[in-house]
Amino acid sequence: MKKTLIKTLAGITFAGLVVGNAMAEYPEKDLQGIIQWGPGGSTDTVMRSVTPHAEDVLGRDIIMTNKTGGVGAIATKYVNAMKADGYTLLMGAENPQMYKVLGLADIDYSDMIPINILARGTPIFVARNDAPFNTMKELVEYTKNHPDEIKTGSTGPGGLTSIMLAMLKAETNVEFTGVPYDGDGPALTALQGGAIDIMPAVLGAAIEHIKAGRMKVIGLVDTQANDLLPEVAPITEEFPSFNKYLPWGPFFGVFIKQGTPDEAVEKLVDAYTKAAEQPDFKALMDKRGFSIMNVSGDEAKQFLENYRSVSSWIVYDAGFAKHSPEEFGIKRPE
Repeated sequence: MKKTLIKTLAGITFAGLVVGNAMAEYPEKDLQGIIQWGPGGSTDTVMRSVTPHAEDVLGRDIIMTNKTGGVGAIATKYVNAMKADGYTLLMGAENPQMYKVLGLADIDYSDMIPINILARGTPIFVARNDAPFNTMKELVEYTKNHPDEIKTGSTGPGGLTSIMLAMLKAETNVEFTGVPYDGDGPALTALQGGAIDIMPAVLGAAIEHIKAGRMKVIGLVDTQANDLLPEVAPITEEFPSFNKYLPWGPFFGVFIKQGTPDEAVEKLVDAYTKAAEQPDFKALMDKRGFSIMNVSGDEAKQFLENYRSVSSWIVYDAGFAKHSPEEFGIKRPE
């Protein structure tokens, strides 16, 4: 009896140690990082720049895969369908914040845990070099005089391009012919080849093309000048009515499924917080025109809620939302 009791106690102690070690050893295996957009775009660039530093902190590889389609909804739904165990990360941009009003999905970032909002970008309009306009005002005038002629790249409803075009349409009543692409990377390539005439984009994705003279900037969608584009006036100088939308811009973040154990969340937050502080990542973001945010927890949630409010009402007022933001308790920004 005594020997049996000793063996039982030893077994319980060993099992406890195993469980304790397993908890302390997260992650016990490599992780998946699912990128919403295709290779070469701004989201892809940000994630592949910061994640190696997070791997160093975690001591495990994060295998990144580009899973495109559905304005990022395919990747978002994929991650949401995985186990809430901390091993599948969503590496995304701003698009899911409009999914509900656009009818693309019944989830958005409010249904996930933000590990880190890494950075945000400055929106711009670029055009092919031989386009017959050099400013936004000239683009609007040309388009009104040549209806249905101007082609623009599009990454789908709810993406940066659709919201920027919705802003422009609301203030100028111009429309363009949209050509769909799986991300801003492929669209910017198409612009260089002359397949499209203009492209709303984030500065970070286009800056190297601009510096190389492969396209020209015709609009800076901001309230103030940008050091990387000192010769380009903010759009508010040509169209003061844009002030009510700005500042606004895309963002890039890492998210995980609700219900993920606190231990995993804490370690991931720590890993990406430290990763975003690395000098080479900061230098790259600055070079590409991105602003480092590096926020998590309540601060990240508040930022996401504000973005969802502004963007959801823009697309609703533009007439291409399937649902009113009010249906989801999204208040109109004041």
